[in-house]
Amino acid sequence: MTDFIASAGVYLPILLKGVWLTIAVTLLSLGLATLLGLIWALFRTSGIRWLALATRIFVEFVRGVPILVVLFYIYFVMPEFGLDLTAFQAGVVGLALTYSCYIGETFRAGIEAVDKGQVEAAKSIGMKTPMMMRRVVLPQAFRIVVPPYANNMVMLLKDSSQVSVISVAELTMQGKMLASSTFDNMTVFTLVALLYLCLTIPLNFAMRRVEVAMGSAK
Repeated sequence: MTDFIASAGVYLPILLKGVWLTIAVTLLSLGLATLLGLIWALFRTSGIRWLALATRIFVEFVRGVPILVVLFYIYFVMPEFGLDLTAFQAGVVGLALTYSCYIGETFRAGIEAVDKGQVEAAKSIGMKTPMMMRRVVLPQAFRIVVPPYANNMVMLLKDSSQVSVISVAELTMQGKMLASSTFDNMTVFTLVALLYLCLTIPLNFAMRRVEVAMGSAK
């Protein structure tokens, strides 16, 4: 135990550099994924058949491709089409694109769960679709989707480790490099696991509080 504590004191400053990058990747990816997911959900529920069908095909395609393949494609293939991104940018875009499809389906389910009677009532008093969505449908849908959205947030935080495959030096990558140079695999990866827990446990707790505040908790 003494050796572990001594080694941890040496390794933690190095690993914490990866923690900050993990947080940056997660927050940027989550913000973009949420925006795109809302767009996909609105397209799917727009009532425009060709738009809903095209969005559905796109969502199912992206969800059917592993995140690693998406990251490789954006980082290694897209430059051939003129889109040359840094590893960090490619990681954020790849995670955001993948998770936007999961979040979009979560939002779609929330929108479709809103009582149809309220939608009809809004239309009967002359509300246009944009106003109806903004004032009636979306506020209720957001309360419904808080629990699954929180789950997507935690999964995205953990899946941010996938960007290490394109050389983004987040927490997992820092752990790999440190372990390969020190050969102290047990200590390094134990610390990596503990640091992920330090990120996910407070996030779970915070989202649980949000669920209670919004009346989504059961």
